[in-house]
Amino acid sequence: MKLIVFIRNNWVVLTLLSLMAITISSLWPADQLPPVPGSDKLHHVIAYSILMFPAALRRPNKWVYFGLFFIAYSGGIELVQPYVNRYGEWLDLLANSTGVVCAVVIAGIVNRIFLVKEKAESININ
Repeated sequence: MKLIVFIRNNWVVLTLLSLMAITISSLWPADQLPPVPGSDKLHHVIAYSILMFPAALRRPNKWVYFGLFFIAYSGGIELVQPYVNRYGEWLDLLANSTGVVCAVVIAGIVNRIFLVKEKAESININ
């Protein structure tokens, strides 16, 4: 519960830090990707889920705008990557979009649970 409150209160900073980390890691020239467990596409899903989650959690009525922006931004990165010694892949864009959608679904579930707990606490107070 404290983590959710922290994310809600700091959603702008967390979103900007995530966007910066994704941008740097996506556009940093590399001869090959570092060896990390999991598939490349799974990393894309996770990264864009982390990017989208704070905005979807704090601004559930505006998630469509944030999601479309992040997906478009992702497409821009894929277009730029060949110019910085990286490979742009449209399947990466699909994985990024999947991450955005996953974050919206998870944030929706968390918001519903959080709302139920807040209502229960307000009933107990009265």
